[in-house]
Amino acid sequence: MSLRTLVVSIALAGAASVAPWVAVAANEFGGTVTKASSSSRFTLGEVKRIDAGQGKLTVKHGPIENLGMPGMTMVFRADASVLAQLQVGDQIRFKADKVDGTIQITELQK
Repeated sequence: MSLRTLVVSIALAGAASVAPWVAVAANEFGGTVTKASSSSRFTLGEVKRIDAGQGKLTVKHGPIENLGMPGMTMVFRADASVLAQLQVGDQIRFKADKVDGTIQITELQK
């Protein structure tokens, strides 16, 4: 089974609990993960789409260790204050976590 098939299968199987994130592609991102603290790490990503009206941000990112996710392009929930500082194409470092059943960006650096 290919990585892409596996990611899509997992996304479909868990759609009820993680509906806000959708794996668009399972492409490995060429970045590295930098240690931020002993409990969590920043992930490198590139902003692909911003939907401020829906509070969503599409990011092509490297592996997200704390969520056990490989690199892919996916949609995250984000606060309006986070979205306001971004433009498509921005290179970002971020932390994401599951909050109230949705995958959300909890910290972001440009």
